[in-house]
Amino acid sequence: MYETTIIIAGAGPTGLTLAVDLARRGVSFRLFEAASIPFEGSRGKGIQPRTLEIFEDLGVIDAMLAAGATYPKFRTHFGSLSLRMGSLGSGKQATESVPYPNLWMVPQARTEAILRERLCELGGEVEFGKAFASFTQNERGVEVTLGDGEVVRAQYLVGCDGGRSAVRKALGLRLEGEGLDEEPMLVADVEVEGLDRADWHLWPFAKGGVIGLCSLPKTGLFQLTGRADVLGDDIEGVVRRATGYRVARVAWRSIYQPSVRMVGRYRMERVLLAGDAAHVHPPAGGQGLNTGVQDAYNLGWKLAHVVRGGLDSLLDSYEAERLPIAAAVLGLSKRLLQTRSIKRGDATNQLALHYRSSALSLGGSLGGLQAGDRMPDVRLEDGGRLFAQMGGTHATELETPEGRILIRPDGYIASIGAPSSSDYAGVSTRSVRTSNHVGR
Repeated sequence: MYETTIIIAGAGPTGLTLAVDLARRGVSFRLFEAASIPFEGSRGKGIQPRTLEIFEDLGVIDAMLAAGATYPKFRTHFGSLSLRMGSLGSGKQATESVPYPNLWMVPQARTEAILRERLCELGGEVEFGKAFASFTQNERGVEVTLGDGEVVRAQYLVGCDGGRSAVRKALGLRLEGEGLDEEPMLVADVEVEGLDRADWHLWPFAKGGVIGLCSLPKTGLFQLTGRADVLGDDIEGVVRRATGYRVARVAWRSIYQPSVRMVGRYRMERVLLAGDAAHVHPPAGGQGLNTGVQDAYNLGWKLAHVVRGGLDSLLDSYEAERLPIAAAVLGLSKRLLQTRSIKRGDATNQLALHYRSSALSLGGSLGGLQAGDRMPDVRLEDGGRLFAQMGGTHATELETPEGRILIRPDGYIASIGAPSSSDYAGVSTRSVRTSNHVGR
C-alpha cells in the first residue's frame, strides 16, 4: 500500500517547483532534503523570462518581482580608472505577448524561500535532514529507504537532488560530458565596505585572474567570483589587495568546477530525474536553475494525470521533450563561457524553446506558431489576458479567428486545428475566445 503518491528527493528550485505543482493539483507527495537547513547562497541568481511566466502560473510572480531587480551594468576597473559597460540583462518593455521580457536577478536562497512559502500555503512542507539512501522498484511502485532507516512507499520517485544526485547514482547513470576550465572557481556572498551597489564590478587584471563583485538586490551583499586557488582561504586579503575594498563578512561560499554534463536517460521505469541531477551547467547564460524549473513544470502535470489513471506513455514524453532541450542549452552555455560573451536576451531567455517534434504536438501552423511552441499571451474577447485564464491546473482551448488552439497545462501548444493526442484524454479543459489574430 502506498504511503504517498510521489517521493521527491531534493528541495532546491527544481524539487520545490515540482512540489508546488503537485500540491496545487491535489497529488500527495513527500519532499525530502538531505541538508538540515535551507540553502543560504546566491548561486543561481538569474531568472529567465520563460521561468517568470511559470512563476506567474504557480502564484509566486509578485514575490519574485519584489525580491529582485534587473541586472546591473558592468563597471570594469583599471587601477584608478573605471569604465561602465553593458549588462547581461536587457531593458526591453513588456508587450502583450511577452509580459516579462527581461532577465531578473533574485538570489537563489530567496527564490527557494518564496517557493517554500507558496508550498506551505498549499499545505505542503520540506522535510529537512532526510537523505535518500537507496530504492527498489517493481511494476506497482517504488520503495525508498532514507538515511535514518525510514522506508517510504510511493508510485513514483523523482530525483531532484543536484549534480551529485544520490538517486542518479542509485540508478547507475552517469553525467557524461566535459570540464571546461582547469581551475575550479569560487563563488561567495560577501559584505563589502564602501563599494557602489549600482554596478557589477570587475577587476580583469587582478593577480591570478578576474575578480567580480555583483551587487545582490534587496540584500547588503555582493556575489564574489574568482579562481578558487587565488581566493583560497584569504578572501578578505585577496579582495583588499586586488580592489582596495574591505570585505567585512563572508556570508556563504562554494567552490565549483565549470562543466557541461548530462545523462542519457531521464526515466527508468518509476524513477525520473530532473534539474541538476540530469544536467549540470556552467554559470554562463543563467540556464541551469531555469532549465531545472522547466523540467519540473513539464513533469508535474504529466505525473498528476498518470497517477489519476492517464496513459503511462505520457511520462515517456517527459524525457523525449526535455532531454533535447538540456542538450541544446548546455551547448549554448558552453559557447557563452568559452567566448566570454555577454550577449543575452533572445539567445538565453528560453522563450523560443519548443516541443515541435514531440508526439504530443499535432496539427499545422498558425501564423508563426506551430504545435509544440510556447503560447504567447494574447488579449481575450472579454478584455482579459490569456495567461490569466491559462493559470491553474487545466488545459486551455482558445478559439481564434484563424481556428482552434489547444494549449497544454504547461503553456505549450498541443494542437492547432486538429484533434489532440490521446495522451490528453481526461485532462480538464477551459475554453476561451479571442477576436484578435494570433501568431503574427
